[in-house]
Amino acid sequence: MVDGWIILDKPLELGSTQGVAAVKRNLRQAGFGKCKVGHGGTLDPLATGVLPIAVGEATKLCGRMLDASKVYAFTVRFGEETDTLDLEGKVVATSDLRPSWQEIEAVLPRFTGPISQVPPAYSALMVDGERAYDLARKGETFELKSRDVVICSLVAETVSEVTRVEELTLTAHVSKGTYIRSLARDIARALGTVGHVTMLRRLKAGPFDISQAISLDKLNDVGKGAPLEHILLPLEAGLVDIPALSLDPEQARAVRQGRVLTGLPFEDGLYWAKTGSVPVALVELSGGSLKVSRGFNLKDVAE
Repeated sequence: MVDGWIILDKPLELGSTQGVAAVKRNLRQAGFGKCKVGHGGTLDPLATGVLPIAVGEATKLCGRMLDASKVYAFTVRFGEETDTLDLEGKVVATSDLRPSWQEIEAVLPRFTGPISQVPPAYSALMVDGERAYDLARKGETFELKSRDVVICSLVAETVSEVTRVEELTLTAHVSKGTYIRSLARDIARALGTVGHVTMLRRLKAGPFDISQAISLDKLNDVGKGAPLEHILLPLEAGLVDIPALSLDPEQARAVRQGRVLTGLPFEDGLYWAKTGSVPVALVELSGGSLKVSRGFNLKDVAE
């Protein structure tokens, strides 16, 4: 059995589902048979960077990964807005106005903290049972509701010795549900012009960052016989943002059997329970009682 995470540095034009398919194919070619595989958050084909791919028991944590915050680097080109808000679409609005660096510095604080944004028409959101991007491609008119998101930080790459800025590169730490293309559109409009995204790279997703990501070529090497352990992170690598709770063998056995543990002297909250170094379950503690959120079927080598 294979359990853990493969963090792919997704290349341009590769879809998230294609990334999952590539992991499945290489594991099969490496002799691991049929493995359960899922991704921890869609990344557009025109975006690159961190795509967490869960294997085996780690797929039980994909939901947590979808809810996690993300960090992106992106470039906004001023002067043209496209219908997709990126390089893929057709130009729907133009402006001769280019902002100054001082104007940019003055506007960015308005996009930090809790904000409201309207998602792009070309998105995977459902509208009356259909994907928004399918309706947009058919030329249908529809409205998407604004959503509340949080921009934890927004930092622009300094532009010096330029009177007017043609392109601006920023790094944003954002909550789940944030659309970077909408953020770029709204920043451009707040500056009195229009714009679209020309580069989008995810630098971090939940606990995983770009330093842990591997290329598609390195993934393909596994299918040709390279050791899997060189690219596979353990299941608990997806849990480093919450505290661990150590259980003795009897307690671990009780949790695996679905029995309730009480009288535990720990603060209320979410933990990952382990026995030795082996993850047992994702658990919720309340009033000293332990409730299992997700159990992991991992073999304890000590048993």
